Amino acid sequence: MTGHGGDIYDFMKERDIEQKSVVDFSASINPLGTPENVLLSIKKHLKDIINYPDTGAAKLTDKIAETLNINPKSIICGNGSTELIYLVPRAMRFQKILIPQPTFSDYERACRIACPECIVTDHMLEHKNSFDLEPGKFIDQTLSIKPDGVFICNPNNPTGRLIEKKTIIRIAEVMRKQKIYTIIDESFIDFCSGGSVTNEVENNPYLVVLKSMTKFYALAGLRLGYGIFPLHIAKVLRECREPWSVNTLAQAAGIAALDENAYREKTMKVLHKQKIILEKGLKGLGIDYIPSQANYYLLHTPRAKKLAKRLTQRGIMVRDCSNFKGLDHRYLRIAVKSQKQNILFLKHMEECIE
Repeated sequence: MTGHGGDIYDFMKERDIEQKSVVDFSASINPLGTPENVLLSIKKHLKDIINYPDTGAAKLTDKIAETLNINPKSIICGNGSTELIYLVPRAMRFQKILIPQPTFSDYERACRIACPECIVTDHMLEHKNSFDLEPGKFIDQTLSIKPDGVFICNPNNPTGRLIEKKTIIRIAEVMRKQKIYTIIDESFIDFCSGGSVTNEVENNPYLVVLKSMTKFYALAGLRLGYGIFPLHIAKVLRECREPWSVNTLAQAAGIAALDENAYREKTMKVLHKQKIILEKGLKGLGIDYIPSQANYYLLHTPRAKKLAKRLTQRGIMVRDCSNFKGLDHRYLRIAVKSQKQNILFLKHMEECIE
């Protein structure tokens, strides 16, 4: 695959197979599936789809604000965090951007669509350092080129590396003093133990935090995310965005999901156990991987392209990472899934290697 992960429809069409024959390791979605109470809430609100959705998603916004203990006026909900990734550069009219690479390609795409003349500079991360961001080098480059804003994915996609909260705060404080916007994409941070800087936005007028509910609550087909913005930015974004982008069922699902404390605890336990299984299995197969704090792994092997092709023939989707800046045909990304699926994946990997 050369686009985003999770495109099962093209995958099925190209191979003329049914969905039940596909095991998707290319999209990093919670292996527990959508919480039952969330599904019940969606069913309950089916009768409401005759009406337009609340364009401000007021009830969901209030629920997020209550959960995170932040000002509801600073929250904007979106049709996935991706909508907000595209909305921010369009509303803020960025002319110059700095992005650590490899990372999610839509940051650059969003900036170039918003401003075709936008100057996008890469801050290249290195495999030998597990693709970790070195704050000193990043800050130095930022001060050298003085962009309008920087995008940081934390934990990073596709590497799974998490930047410590104190480091993000340090970077954001330097950017604040230079009047440079820091956009932190925390789409996968719910799979990590801490690290979010949502509560720092209130005190930093140049800090933006984007969040996804798609991955953790398994709502990929429904789409739901939100952002926490300084109040002056939130005002500009509301004036620029399209109406009704968050549908009624997504709003109901989000409200129900935020009450799923037991689900969150179970997710972390399952994730911990399954990561051990995957890591042990990959080591046994001699497959190098980047240690990950998220629910996916970046694999590195000279055989990656051949393995991906053989897995595809068996109905197993993996994320070819050759189109990420700084990566090539030797890299694959795989999700952490259920125990049955993870063991099946390792079995197929062993057979493909042989």
